[in-house]
Amino acid sequence: MNGSLRVIGIDPGLVRTGWGVVDLAGSRLNHVAHGTIQAKGPDLATRLVALRRALVQVVEDARPDVAAVEHTFVNKDAVGTLKLAHARGIALLVPAEAGIPVTEYAPNAVKKAVVGVGHADKKQVAHMIALLLPGVKVVGADAADALAIAICHAHRAPAVARLAEAAR
Repeated sequence: MNGSLRVIGIDPGLVRTGWGVVDLAGSRLNHVAHGTIQAKGPDLATRLVALRRALVQVVEDARPDVAAVEHTFVNKDAVGTLKLAHARGIALLVPAEAGIPVTEYAPNAVKKAVVGVGHADKKQVAHMIALLLPGVKVVGADAADALAIAICHAHRAPAVARLAEAAR
């Protein structure tokens, strides 16, 4: 992998979607930006439109090379999981529409890549983000999760690039 790689991590949610952008240059990780999109509206369709518009703007502003999105965690509430899947669809669609390759990660894979333990809690993830991105004040758990997703992909990107090169 030559040069630098800009990664956007997206933690999809129907009410709050976190996003975080990091640059990987060699083995050095640099924070670019992060935030949370508040998708408001009286119904599901309106919230999805608001989420898409805001995420399109984030992608246009950040100009990432690649995107990483967290898999939906399936729980006992099937209706809640289905609604979350709608937001996740937007999170996958927006970068893909911009021609940006999208990779998906399970929550445990993200935690393992950032903390070293697949069942780490949010405090442990936030602590490791502070160590990996010194001086960054992360606002909100959703943005912290999104930065963790971006960091996970940044850690895996060099190995993926080497495998692709070897396959050629």
